[in-house]
Amino acid sequence: MPPPGPSPVQSERFRAFGVRQVDAVAARYPLTPEQVETVRLISQVLPFRVNEYTLSELIDWDRVPDDPMFRMVFPQRGMLSPGDEQLLTVATATGDRQAVAAAVKEIRGRLNPHPSGQQELNVPRIDGSPAPGLQHKYRETVLYFPSQGQSCHSYCTYCFRWAQFVGDADLRFATPRPDVLVRYLREHPEVSDVLVTGGDPMIMGTDRLRDHLEPLLEVGSVRTVRIGTKSLAYWPQRFVTDQDADDVLRLFERVTASGRTLAVMAHFTHPRELGTDVVARALSRIRATGAVVYCQAPLIGRINDDPLVWSSLWRAELAAGAVPYYMFVERDTGPYDYFKVPLAKAAEVFRSAYRTLPGLARTVRGPVMSATPGKVVVDGVEETARGRFFQLRMLQARDPALVGRPFRARYCASAAWLDELEPAEDTAPDIAAAVWGGAPGRARTEGILP
Repeated sequence: MPPPGPSPVQSERFRAFGVRQVDAVAARYPLTPEQVETVRLISQVLPFRVNEYTLSELIDWDRVPDDPMFRMVFPQRGMLSPGDEQLLTVATATGDRQAVAAAVKEIRGRLNPHPSGQQELNVPRIDGSPAPGLQHKYRETVLYFPSQGQSCHSYCTYCFRWAQFVGDADLRFATPRPDVLVRYLREHPEVSDVLVTGGDPMIMGTDRLRDHLEPLLEVGSVRTVRIGTKSLAYWPQRFVTDQDADDVLRLFERVTASGRTLAVMAHFTHPRELGTDVVARALSRIRATGAVVYCQAPLIGRINDDPLVWSSLWRAELAAGAVPYYMFVERDTGPYDYFKVPLAKAAEVFRSAYRTLPGLARTVRGPVMSATPGKVVVDGVEETARGRFFQLRMLQARDPALVGRPFRARYCASAAWLDELEPAEDTAPDIAAAVWGGAPGRARTEGILP
C-alpha cells in the first residue's frame, strides 16, 4: 500500500553543526564562552555533532547546563578524567598539532574504544581473513556496518560507538557494499537476523540504503532485518518531509512484502524525544508499512537515571504504537565514569519504573549489560543468611547453552559493570568460565578478579 498522505509538517532542510560551527550556534543560542571552549577542547577526543531540530525542539535552553538533552549532545567538563583533560589542555595550549594528535591518541586508547571484545571476538572470518564491516556475536544475528551509514544526525555524548565517528580507520567497523555480508550469510544459514547499524543507516539516502537492504531479500535464511537508528529522536523528518521520505517508506514495504520482519530499533533516551508532532507522524508512517518499532536506550547518569523519566518514556512509546524493549546499562567505554550508574541503583530504577506500567508496556527488559559473554540482566538483589547477592541471568550468550540461565554475584554497592562483581560460590562452572574466566572458587586466587 502507498505511504500515508503528505505530512502537514513544513519541509525543512537538514543542517548539521560540528565544532567548526560552534560559534554560529552560540550566536543563536545561550552558550557561554566557557561552554564553547569546552566543546572545542573535549571534541578533539570525543565526537561532536548537533542539528537544527535538536537545538530548537529538544533542548530546553532555560535549563542549560542541567538540561538532559543538552548534556546528551554537548560535551561537558568531567567527561574526560582530570588527568586526561589536563593532558589535552596542555597539548592544545602548545599549538603543536603533532603534540595534540599524540595526546588525543593516548587518551582515546584509555577510553576502551571497542568494549566487550568487539574487535577480538566478534569479527567473523571468510577464507581465514576478517570479514570487514561485520560482527557475529550471537548465533542467529549478524551486525552489518555499511560505510555510508557511519555517522548520525546528532552525536550522543554517551554513545558506546563513539569510535566509529572520530576519523580513525583503526577504530572503525565499515564496509562499502553488502557482497561480503551476503556471502557470509549464504555460508552460515543459522543466521536468521541481520542488524544494519552504525552510526545510523538512516543517515543514508534511500537509493543507497536500498543497495544495502535489497540483497538481503535474496538470502532465504534471513527472516528478520533490523535497522538500528536514532533518527526518530534526532531527525524524524527523515520519514515525513525529507525529499525521499516516501521512497524510504516504500523500501520498508518492499522488505515486509517479502515476508520478512522489518524491525526499526529506535533509540529513545528521554521522553522529550517523543514529544513533537513530527516524531508522532514519523512513527505512524513507519508502522503503516508493516514494520515494527522496538525502543531501547541505556540508563545514563545525569540524563535519565530517574524512574519517573523511564516510566514516562515507556508509556509514551506504548502510546505511539512502539514496543518498549531494552533498558541497557551504560557500557564501559568513552566517558563511562561521567555517565555510569551503579548496578544496585539501576535495578531499583528499573523496578520502580516497571511497576508503574500497564501490562502491554511490560515487554521491556532490564537493566541489561551487553558484556563480553552476552547480555546479562540484573533481576534484583537477594538477601540471604550468607549475605546479599545480585540475581543475574544470561538473556543472550555467545554460547547458546547459557541463554536463560540464572546465576548470582556478590553484592557490591559501587559496582557498575560485570567485571566489578565477584561470583557467588554456587555459580555453575560453565557460567563462571564464560563470565569470569574460571570457576568461582579460583577467581580471586588466580587473579581473574581484582
